[in-house]
This record gives sequence, structure tokens and C-alpha cells, in this order.
Amino acid sequence: MKIGMLWFDNDPKADIKVKIERAASYYRNKYGQSPNLCFVHPSMINGSANKLSEIEIRENRSVLPNHFWIGINPNSLSSRVG
Repeated sequence: MKIGMLWFDNDPKADIKVKIERAASYYRNKYGQSPNLCFVHPSMINGSANKLSEIEIRENRSVLPNHFWIGINPNSLSSRVG
């Protein structure tokens, strides 16, 4: 992913999957495409699955905790419009 949207969510009551779904929903509404890749700080994974619906979750130390870099993986064929 070369270009993506940075999303911040520090809601202590929501787990990572809810936070990524919020970011994905906003992304779909804003850009008209469904994201399929999300980078998060390794401390946020805590043994969670590395895939959420159609969104692959990857660790990246460059992304700060409570931030989500979400977008479309150009090497994936699963990105769909709408």
C-alpha cells in the first residue's frame, strides 16, 4: 500500500476489530472503495486474528498506537468498489 488513510481511535471500550470496522466504514463512505489492508502498531494486536472480514491486518512499528493506516493493497484482487 503506497497511499492510505490514517485513522485515530483511542476508545478504551472498543476492541481492535470494532476500531478497524469504524475506519473501514468511513473509508468506504469517503472514497467509494472497500479497504482490504490495515497497518497497526504491534502492541495493538495482542494475539488478535490477522484478518477481519476482507481486511488484512498487519503489524508495523511505524504506526503509532491507536492509529490505523487503512487502504487498498494494490497486489490484492479482492478490492471492490462500493
